[in-house]
Amino acid sequence: MTHVENELSSQPECWIRAAEQATAHGGALPAAGERVAFVGCGTSLFMAQAAASLRERSGQGETDAFAASEFPDTRSYDRVVALTRSGTTTEVLDTLARLRGRTRTTAITADPKTPVAQAADDIVVLDFADEQSVVQTRFATTALTLLRAHLGLHTDAVVADARTVLQAPLPEGLVDRTQFTFLGRGWTVGLAREAALKMREAALAWTEAYPAMEYRHGPISIATRSTATWMLGEAPEGLAEQVRATGALWVAGALDPLAELVRAQRLAVAVAASRGLDPDRPRHLTRSVILDGTAR
Repeated sequence: MTHVENELSSQPECWIRAAEQATAHGGALPAAGERVAFVGCGTSLFMAQAAASLRERSGQGETDAFAASEFPDTRSYDRVVALTRSGTTTEVLDTLARLRGRTRTTAITADPKTPVAQAADDIVVLDFADEQSVVQTRFATTALTLLRAHLGLHTDAVVADARTVLQAPLPEGLVDRTQFTFLGRGWTVGLAREAALKMREAALAWTEAYPAMEYRHGPISIATRSTATWMLGEAPEGLAEQVRATGALWVAGALDPLAELVRAQRLAVAVAASRGLDPDRPRHLTRSVILDGTAR
């Protein structure tokens, strides 16, 4: 098995540990009523978007999410939370450095022996979810599970759903599709974007992601008998029927959306295998993006 396969298969156990630790990390995580921004890069950005939507929609305070490179210095927050598996990502460290002394910061990371431990005011370590693979799977979903548990939105059913998707076969004919579109609503828009990223990273697949209500505003034009459209969460009324009418394969995400993301991770590995690719060695990618002074 590849590192990616081993790591994505271990997610239910990682989620259990993260949920158990949520209370212990409470002082480092946003309190109800705080004005908060989440920042990250790549996969961590999409988890930040999901977490921000969950927090604000649950009534716990205004919450934004930004790519670390695009964080607006003109805005004021009570706390900024940075998601960074490696703890070495240049844009995240730059953002934390700019915020030091004026905004409280928290870093959620897999490795405390990295520069982010000194760059942030508070640190949450999920070292049990660290990964050997370049492609992120379990660290990202474990960090989001920690935040869901902190918000009171995690249940044992999420773990059960993840175990189900790890055992169930992928939908028939899905691996052979030539194009994949992932759709979400609310917090699952971030998950849809992450699912598409996994497909691009691991399988070099043509993938796109949209808020579900936006799909009819142009993107549905590419749907054919060779494409698939996958909904993470509840679909807007009538959308499934419209997609099926194009001949495209409609995949309904019937389980918890985070578990459906695990299913999409499995699809990325399966498509990579069908194309003779090694998902542990994605093209042009490294485990962490570290820029020198001239490249910023």
